[in-house]
Amino acid sequence: MEMQQVGEAFIRPGQLLTDRSSLSAAARWTQAVSEADGVCVVHLAAGVDPCELTAELRDQGLRASPNHVFRGQPLFFGGPASRPFPTPPISYKPGRSRSDVTVGLLDTGVAEHPWWAASDWYDDIGPEAADASEGLQAGHGTFIAGLLVRGAPGAALRVDRVLDGDGLGDEASVVRALHRLRERPPQVLNLSFGGHTFDDRPPQLVADAIAELTSTVTVACAGNTASDRPFWPAALPSVIGVAALDAAQESRAPYSGYGTWVDACARGDWLASSYLDTEQFGGFAAWCGTSFATALVSGTIADAAKKEPAKDVVRRLLDGEGARQIPDLGVPFPSSL
Repeated sequence: MEMQQVGEAFIRPGQLLTDRSSLSAAARWTQAVSEADGVCVVHLAAGVDPCELTAELRDQGLRASPNHVFRGQPLFFGGPASRPFPTPPISYKPGRSRSDVTVGLLDTGVAEHPWWAASDWYDDIGPEAADASEGLQAGHGTFIAGLLVRGAPGAALRVDRVLDGDGLGDEASVVRALHRLRERPPQVLNLSFGGHTFDDRPPQLVADAIAELTSTVTVACAGNTASDRPFWPAALPSVIGVAALDAAQESRAPYSGYGTWVDACARGDWLASSYLDTEQFGGFAAWCGTSFATALVSGTIADAAKKEPAKDVVRRLLDGEGARQIPDLGVPFPSSL
């Protein structure tokens, strides 16, 4: 994917993300427009800076953003947690129980695996949602799916592929996927990816699309930035931002994002889950990152949502009397996975 670095943010060069109401205001800088699922990507004329044009349009009260690049969040920048490691097969047999809860999973897709071979939801995802077979983060979505099905037995997954095999996707693809969820919104939505914005302001079109899913609890990773700089979409007030704890579940994992915008935390170090079936891995792996802490929190909420609305679950777990708070990490969600 072609991208350009602007400060600590990444954008698609020469692209502006907007809605129809702003197209006329951007017309004189426009070379072409592509529209799908209610999102317009304006391809700008040569030499036009999408960040400067965004600021100009926002000053007019219009919706606009550079087309930011989002990344999946295992530890992306190196170290022992930057890649999955082979692990022995995990003893887990899916039960026959069925839940009315659906968890949305926007990620690299989901590959075939014995844990969901007999599930209706996997039959429904289609070949376009299959996990990437090559790339630095191939298997990322499959790994997360395993954490979700074990954390919320019987729940169905609704899968949409928004990241490529290297874990990269753009804001336009994410907003379009969010819009597609409006017809049948899931109770819980897992977003184990994100990024910074060029101006540290919220990505407005993403925020709007999430806000339209009024009955959905959206859970997103705080990023593996080891900083308190807002990481989006986790830092949105309407989203549960999740940091990673170490394997002992006592302290912040050194790579994890943190800050007042983080709402919850869970173990992110050396989790084992489903993975691609390759010669090296055989369908299982161990991996680290806030991506996977996020899946543990999503699974806990989805499992509790069998008995009460997901929004009520969140209020009880995050704001209930006696809820333990860790400064800059939020409420810890214990896990036995």
